[in-house]
Amino acid sequence: MTIVSGDFELTMEELRVVAHYVLQSAEEVLPVFEDTNPGDPRPRAAINAAREFVDGARRTKLQRITSLDAHRAAKEATTEAARLAARAAGDAASAAYLHPIAKATQVGHILRAAASAARVGELNADDDSAVGLRLLEEARQRATPVLIDVLNRYPLAPTGKSRAAQLMTILDASLRTPRQAEGCPDSHDCRTKVK
Repeated sequence: MTIVSGDFELTMEELRVVAHYVLQSAEEVLPVFEDTNPGDPRPRAAINAAREFVDGARRTKLQRITSLDAHRAAKEATTEAARLAARAAGDAASAAYLHPIAKATQVGHILRAAASAARVGELNADDDSAVGLRLLEEARQRATPVLIDVLNRYPLAPTGKSRAAQLMTILDASLRTPRQAEGCPDSHDCRTKVK
């Protein structure tokens, strides 16, 4: 079993679980980008690279390159929904390279695509926040115990001003164990302290 080490360890199987979770959200909103940018294949290429990794292929430069390309497509997109959709595709490919370092910014690689998909849903429903919250609940229900265990190794998501960032914070809080939600910075330490 291949293990990636840093502040803690992540196995390739855990990375595949994370990538699969991110990929589900990215695939849902990819048509939003493609409808407004039919000639731009970059987000689709990132989705395909993520799918290869999720399906068992080794992580390679393909995931890194397509992720960067999808994020460039996001910067060039002309609507918020298209930007979020392209960014979610980039996040799906980059999930293969989630870093095992205890930094709150890493949480974005796990949850930002689901938050972006929720925001796209809001935008498509005339900015209806109830739609976003319903989509976050669906994303919460899709989270497996392995995904939640990986998430709990990281600090809480950083707070942000954008609606997508706010949605990510809501999703993060809903997925945390009670110990994490109470602010224990390291779930492994919490497990030894709380018995």
